[in-house]
Amino acid sequence: LNLHKTFAIPHGGGGPGVGPACIRAHLAPFLPNNPVVEVGGPASIGAISAAPYGSTGILPIPWAYIAMLGPDGLKASSAIAILSANYISKCLENDFTTLFKGRSGFVAHECILDLNPLKVHGVTAEDVAKRLMDYGFHAPTLSFPVVGTLMVEPTESEPMYEIDRFIEAMKAIRQEIRDIETGASDPIDNALKNSPHTAACSIGEWNHPYSRESAVFPTAHTRDSKYWPTVRRVDNVHGDKNLMCSCPDLSAYE
Repeated sequence: LNLHKTFAIPHGGGGPGVGPACIRAHLAPFLPNNPVVEVGGPASIGAISAAPYGSTGILPIPWAYIAMLGPDGLKASSAIAILSANYISKCLENDFTTLFKGRSGFVAHECILDLNPLKVHGVTAEDVAKRLMDYGFHAPTLSFPVVGTLMVEPTESEPMYEIDRFIEAMKAIRQEIRDIETGASDPIDNALKNSPHTAACSIGEWNHPYSRESAVFPTAHTRDSKYWPTVRRVDNVHGDKNLMCSCPDLSAYE
């Protein structure tokens, strides 16, 4: 069940979540077990979580949220979230394709923007995610549930001002991509590929073909209220697969 809407658990933090998982009867024998508490089926796949009933510490949050919203507020929060997601999808329809629209052309409380077509121009979903930091945004969910996408979930808590600011940023980034497509920007040395831009990399010598201003102050809002990313890109999956010890050599301990 969608805990954000069904039980009004506020977004943020990436977990831990808690709530019921609904299954068909033929899967019941395979429900996960727990080494301490007997909760699974006779053909259990074993434990998948240390806590058999989920993270109980999070339960006061939805209880308080539901109590404060009341029945009318619960309905309104879902309606606002759905409206916000469709507003973003509609505003960006000429720039990005939204996947999994319903028969009527609408989405639910999130819109999945497909960035895969940009690969032919050398631009990836990760490039867009990193560039959003220069615009003052933590990127939406990257490559889930579809690889090469951004899953935008504005929720009921985002004000119109922030939603419009996000749309402005995504449209500006799409124009930066068009500049790469047309050859107006270098396909390798451009603001997307080099993003995010920290304060440290933005001072001193500047050898890029795009301006320093366009890198760190791409919109009027960023000039008024600038968030500075603290680090640039890391090597992501490569670092996970190729571990390197940062400890001193063993000879240092002799």
